[in-house]
Amino acid sequence: MKAKDRRVPGERNLIAGMLVDAVGTGMYVPFSLVFFQRITGLPLPTIGTVLTVAGLLAMGSMPVGGWAVDRFGARRVRLVLYLVRGLGFLAFPLGTTLPVFALVATLAAAGAQAFPATQQALIGELAQGEHRDRLMALARSVNNAGLGAGGLLAAGLVQLGGDRGFLAVAWLNAITFFVAALFALRIRTPHPARPATGRQRSGYRAVLRDRPYAGLTLANFLIALGYSALSVLLPVYAVSQFDLPASVAGPLFAVNTALCAFAGVPVGGLGRRFARRTRVAAVGALVFATAFLGYALLGGMPRQGVMAGMVGLLVLYTIGELVHSPSAGALSVSAAPAEARGRYLATYQLSWALSQTLAPSLFTGLLTVDGRLPWLVLAASSTAGAIMLLALERRLPAEAVYTTTVGAVPPTRGEAAESGRLSRGRAD
Repeated sequence: MKAKDRRVPGERNLIAGMLVDAVGTGMYVPFSLVFFQRITGLPLPTIGTVLTVAGLLAMGSMPVGGWAVDRFGARRVRLVLYLVRGLGFLAFPLGTTLPVFALVATLAAAGAQAFPATQQALIGELAQGEHRDRLMALARSVNNAGLGAGGLLAAGLVQLGGDRGFLAVAWLNAITFFVAALFALRIRTPHPARPATGRQRSGYRAVLRDRPYAGLTLANFLIALGYSALSVLLPVYAVSQFDLPASVAGPLFAVNTALCAFAGVPVGGLGRRFARRTRVAAVGALVFATAFLGYALLGGMPRQGVMAGMVGLLVLYTIGELVHSPSAGALSVSAAPAEARGRYLATYQLSWALSQTLAPSLFTGLLTVDGRLPWLVLAASSTAGAIMLLALERRLPAEAVYTTTVGAVPPTRGEAAESGRLSRGRAD
């Protein structure tokens, strides 16, 4: 099959929008607190508190976004969120007083929190079977490439323009969201499937009653804690336990970003050779656990070998990330019924939001007891998540567990309806 034939309708515009979005996001993420301090002039402690509270309040946008996806379709909600996020960054330079900054920060955070479930739902509308896994891997690769490029671009702007460079970053980031919205406008999707039963009218009650999906969400929470290790735990561990310079975090981030950008698609392709998403995702989680155990054992190495050990374990950690992420993402999309996919994915995304919120306090608290303890806890949680995925294999829908779509696993009625609409007129 030719590469061109492997694309699903709307894929080019979907990926182009993701790339532009990631470049914009990458321009401010490396500087986050400094970025907001320079463009608002508010004290750093105030900014940190406002961003934390805004992030917690914005979690309320996730169930609203899920409802909106089921009511209006993922593409329309995606457009609205791009506009909200773009307007937020246009308004940040105006947030020189605390109330205005808090309002704008909450608005921007709400758009950012609701976005991941919307993006996954859109992939679910566009693709089926192994194409979902492929798009998940491609999306992660493109996202990391865009984040890296955006970080380099922002560094150049700040170096050349000083404080005016930060203002340029805010405006350019806003522009990238508007450009991404233009790409989203060109995507043609089927109308959201409507259920023949009262399932959709029951709203989030149906999601909460779906015990296999609740188990899948819990398993992901246990594994998702490990995704925060690179940004939250590893830099503190390197400095506090081995007296390494704080700048060591930069090269480690660069290695992870480069591997995700360039190896994401090939590793994802290898994962799709195995039929069951649950098992591929579980293998990724176990690779995570192995890397975490390795970090816990670093204290026994000679000092001159610590940095090499950190890099080697980071490569192993990244492999686990690349194996787990596409299969777990496609599993969450495919296990959700088409007519309630937005609500299901919004619930699933809470596992990511909660893990990111809890990770800083959890890791720092464990570090004060013993430097090895957070790594051992992460190894245990990743292993528990992997075991849960394997245990759920028989309880989840077959079309979610298996990537094969031809001659093995029939699509659900909702998927069949989407497929029929796709074949009658959706194009880039």
